[in-house]
Amino acid sequence: MTNYLKPAAILLLLLTLVTGVIYPALVTALAQLFFTEQANGSLVKDEQGQPIGSALIGQSFSDPKYFWGRPSATAPYAYNAAASSGSNLGPTNPALADAVAARIQVLKKADPANKAPVPVDLVTASGSGLDPHISLAAADYQLKRIAKIRKMDEAKLRELVNASTEGRQWSVFGEPRVNVLKLNLALDQAGL
Repeated sequence: MTNYLKPAAILLLLLTLVTGVIYPALVTALAQLFFTEQANGSLVKDEQGQPIGSALIGQSFSDPKYFWGRPSATAPYAYNAAASSGSNLGPTNPALADAVAARIQVLKKADPANKAPVPVDLVTASGSGLDPHISLAAADYQLKRIAKIRKMDEAKLRELVNASTEGRQWSVFGEPRVNVLKLNLALDQAGL
């Protein structure tokens, strides 16, 4: 029996050391060396250098003077990174249709004059429920509302949106997108 226990115990200790200490320490060191910003949470800081959010996790904006992001599917709190998940509601699920209809009503109430079709990313959550970006169409949909509330020229606001637009990842994947937190910070910093 000890012929089996001794090698098993040694293997357990060896694998614990390799997978529980050496590998995590190596990955952490490489992340800090090559991807410092991402490894430390991609924090977005205010003018005083205080962290106010992450560029990788959406935040809830409901004030009409700000751009609104994608809805969050996380519970019990919106944009809860510890509960990252999609809603798992399929396109034929009545609960999804009801949620989308309610979100459309909120958008229409905030800007009753806007007769444009509502972009899908303003009324549906992303797969993670934490998406910090909106499409250019979603930013355009909200542009007139924000310009009117902030008494701002639409062309200047569009310049801010364009300056906050991120291109395709590695120039290949996805579509151009706007980070909502960074855009709203730029709005506030512009003093508008």
